[in-house]
Amino acid sequence: MSRIGKLPVQIVSGVKVNVAGNKVNVEGPKGKLQFEFLPEVGVEVKGNEVLVTNLTGTREAKALHGLTRAVVANMIEGVTKGYEKKLELQGVGYVCSLKGQILSLRVGYANEVKKDVPAGLKVECPDQTHINISGCDKQLVGQFAAAVRSVRKPEPYKGKGIRYVGEQIKLKPGKAASK
Repeated sequence: MSRIGKLPVQIVSGVKVNVAGNKVNVEGPKGKLQFEFLPEVGVEVKGNEVLVTNLTGTREAKALHGLTRAVVANMIEGVTKGYEKKLELQGVGYVCSLKGQILSLRVGYANEVKKDVPAGLKVECPDQTHINISGCDKQLVGQFAAAVRSVRKPEPYKGKGIRYVGEQIKLKPGKAASK
């Protein structure tokens, strides 16, 4: 039995959790989220708690038990507090801007790289070298932040590229001068 899966998830005030068939719907002040779980696990709402149970006992069901509980807990936290990722651009001439729902990045390529902002996310550029991505869906926030970072990952010699705020890049030494 999963140690994480057997813990109940507390429902915070102001959040509604509905279980219909094999779908969990969570609604709160920051938005609505939906998750479809597999039939190997059961989800039920009792009072102000969500309980996830392992129905079959197979190896796959044991893994899904903890996963389903973690996803439901992340959904409840997302509709109350929300999630945020912050990125910064490091490099001479590296600039970002937001035009409507399109994020434009100039990061050393011949052309600008444009990324469409998915529905449900709020993207801000407080200045030309920082990007703030926020939303209620943890997976969507992380996925879009990783997609933006993958446009120009930090390189290991000078550290130029797009990185998470506070991310440490281990720099390699350059070519040593020979005698």
